[in-house]
Amino acid sequence: MVSIIILALVALFIGLRLYSVLGERTGHEQQLKLKPAEQDAAVAPRAPTSPLAAPNPADPAGDAYLPTAGPGVRALLASDPSFDVARFLEGAKAAYRMVLEAFWKGELDEVREFVDPEVYQTFAGAIADRQTAGHRLDNRLVAIEHALIAAANVEGKVATLAVRFEADIAAVTRNADGEVIAGSLSDAVQTRDKWTFRRDLGSADPNWILIETDDEE
Repeated sequence: MVSIIILALVALFIGLRLYSVLGERTGHEQQLKLKPAEQDAAVAPRAPTSPLAAPNPADPAGDAYLPTAGPGVRALLASDPSFDVARFLEGAKAAYRMVLEAFWKGELDEVREFVDPEVYQTFAGAIADRQTAGHRLDNRLVAIEHALIAAANVEGKVATLAVRFEADIAAVTRNADGEVIAGSLSDAVQTRDKWTFRRDLGSADPNWILIETDDEE
């Protein structure tokens, strides 16, 4: 999992990457939430939410998920007609940016509620390691080129969605004096990540939870 976290942070850790939803699971489940649709906002709890919450009804766009994810997406829509594929993906992209930037800055408190305790500890450990080394990250998420649902599954009242991200990231590691020791902000690297989100469809909480991050070759 640490290797997943720090690939995005390649400048900082050797062989470590922060990546997500596509492909195999890393075994580290994180909790992320999606922002509820406006019509749901009145009834949704006022608890803190990330950009990922259960959205308004809408027909899923065929290019928003892989064909193999189609049956799972349709099962999700049957269980939760309010689910909106396009809105979910917008929230997923916002969550992707939010978690990466929090990790890079070493300020996990702002996403702690959205991250599984085991994943949180992994992130926190990586941050502690770079602080001990006297390093800091100066990374930039230049652009998220693509985001689509790579896998979908509904078991009982629990839905899981794996989202594939293709993004351009400029990664730089600086020492205690602010000198660049690795990477370049002028040379973005294309990354492919897979993040998996989960939601209890029987819960009044409209939020999705980021449960796993992985990188994809």
